[in-house]
Parts: sequence; C-alpha cells; structure tokens
Amino acid sequence: MAGLAGSLPGLRPAEPGEFTRRAFRRGKLDLTAAEGLGDLIRAETEAQRRQALRQMEGELGRLYQRWSETLTQALAHLEAYIDFSEDDNVEEEVLSRVDATVRALEQEIGAHLQDGRRGELVRGGVHAVIAGPPNVGKSSLLNLLCQRPAAIVSPVAGTTRDVVEVALNVGGYPLVLSDTAGLRDATDPVEQEGVTRARDRVQQADLVLAVLDATAVLPEPVGMEAALGSLLPPTTATPCILVLNKADLLRGGEETLLRDTCAQGGSPTALLSCKTGEGLDQLLALLAQQLARLCGDPLAGSPSLTQSRHSLHLGACVAALARYGRERDLALAAERLRLARRHLGRITGHVGAEDVLDIIFRDFCVGK
Repeated sequence: MAGLAGSLPGLRPAEPGEFTRRAFRRGKLDLTAAEGLGDLIRAETEAQRRQALRQMEGELGRLYQRWSETLTQALAHLEAYIDFSEDDNVEEEVLSRVDATVRALEQEIGAHLQDGRRGELVRGGVHAVIAGPPNVGKSSLLNLLCQRPAAIVSPVAGTTRDVVEVALNVGGYPLVLSDTAGLRDATDPVEQEGVTRARDRVQQADLVLAVLDATAVLPEPVGMEAALGSLLPPTTATPCILVLNKADLLRGGEETLLRDTCAQGGSPTALLSCKTGEGLDQLLALLAQQLARLCGDPLAGSPSLTQSRHSLHLGACVAALARYGRERDLALAAERLRLARRHLGRITGHVGAEDVLDIIFRDFCVGK
C-alpha cells in the first residue's frame, strides 16, 4: 500500500517528525508539547507515559508561557516608563510594581528549578548502581532482578571488570541498573580500572544498592553502618538500600537476630538470597518506595522539568532577573528583562518583539 501511494504524483513518504514539525510551525503546539509527544512515543513505563502525556497536552508549555507573559508585561511597563515618564503619561509607581513582579517571578522560577530533577529522572530513568566487595552476589542480584543472565556469575573473585547495565520497570518507574566490579584494593591493572569505574558510578548514581555478605556482617546496627560506610564515600548524600545477600547460609538464630537488627532503622535493608529468591519481594518493595520518593507523582503538583535544555534556559533566565535587581541604569535593567524573556521563549519556541509593543500601546494608550 505504501509503495502504491508513493507512486502517485505529488505523494511521498513523510520524513521523521514531519507532521509534528508542521504542527509546531502552524502554532498547533509549542516545543515543550512536541518534546512531550516524542517522550510519549519512547515511554516504557507508566510514570513516563503519564509525564509525557501531561507535557504533550501543554501543561508545561502553559506554565512557561504564563511566565513569559508576566515578563513581557513587566518589560513593556519598564520601557514605557523609560520612554514616556517625562510626558506624565505613565504613573510613578509603575517602576515599583515592575520590581515586585520581577522579584516574585525570580523566586517562582528558582523554586521550579529546585525540584530534585524529578522530571528528568522519570524521563531518563533513575540510575542505580550495585556496589559491594567481590563475591557477595552483585552479578547474581542483577540477573535476579532482570530475570535473565545479563552478567557472568562465577565463584572466582573479580569476574566483573566492566560496567553491565540493564533497564528495568519497577513499580511503574524506570530504573537503569548497573552491575560494577567488586570494590577492593586490586593488583591486576584491568581489575583496577574496573574498580575505578565502579567508584565513579557510585559517585554519579541516583541510588545505590550496597550488597554485603549476610554471613560476614555483625548483627548490630553499628556493625552494619560501618560495613556500609566502607563502600560509600563519607560525604555522599545518595539514597542507599543495603542488601544482605546469602541469607540461605544463615542459621535460624542468626537470621532472626539479623532481621531484628534490620528492623531497628538506619538505611533501608533487605535480607535476600539470590540463590533461592527469598526476600526478593521485600527488595522490590524497597526499590519501588525509593523510586517513588525520587521521581514523585508525575500527575501531582506543578509540572516538572523534563529536559536539561529547559534547566539551562531557566537558569539563565533567573540569572538575568537577578542582575536586573542590581542594575541602576534603567536601560540596562530593561536589557536584562529582554534577555530573561528570550531564554523563556527559546524553551517554548515563542520569541518575538511585537508582544512588547502591543502591551505598551494597550496599557498606556501612548499616541492616542
């Protein structure tokens, strides 16, 4: 059918994204909505679909457009004050109202930027790293969670040298899980490189699954926290789940004592046997809780930032608004507002100067 249609005069196959591009050019949707449509096509989890659908329907674009309109009005009033205040066509308190508007907008955009990267985590997945000493079952845990032999499992210590990465759907949230080399003072140059990469991944992770041998951990809170501290940098604020593997090797009394210790608080802890699968449900529940805390509800509250492009322009917009407050020259202050408005317009794809002129003549009736 496609070949037959393509043979007709005036018909050709559409280019990738051509219909969306045409819709944007005709003003049917802005850039944020177009990005939402692309995210919806690529979505693999329920959280990703919800967030993408919300953005595609224009909620994020409307938020940015509201800020842009507020800034456009403030800029128009400031320029009218600069150009026409000597003719008594503009009220004196206009300048103070512009200052108040700009300060409020700077605070609102700043709060929007401080969202813990929730939108970006939902869109790209929470990056979790499995870390721990050699031979504690890190690769076995990866295989258990993804239900396939993604990593080589061997009783020989130091089998994993490079990072093995898989994408998972846990509780409707996207998780990018990485298996890493065992953390120890290696002598082999290849294993040393693997350990270096593992430590780098731990530093960059959104979530760490710290795996320890349950038979080698002291069954007391201090001992468990000390073992955990040996794996993570002392200053890290990265959320962590402690996984005590090889629970099938524990004796009855040891397992009971260890479970009681796990229940006393500290880091979320799961007692697990990768060999039998016992404890997997508890670990998945802890994972889902951490993912929900990191990503939040995509449908609740204000729409979240989803693209690093948005963060870049919003950060530049806030910086321009902050410089506006420090300017004593009104012409330079107006240029700061124009720059801030330009950054907002680049997010949605709406950048124009006619809007400012429209507001000047509408609100101040100059030249009537």
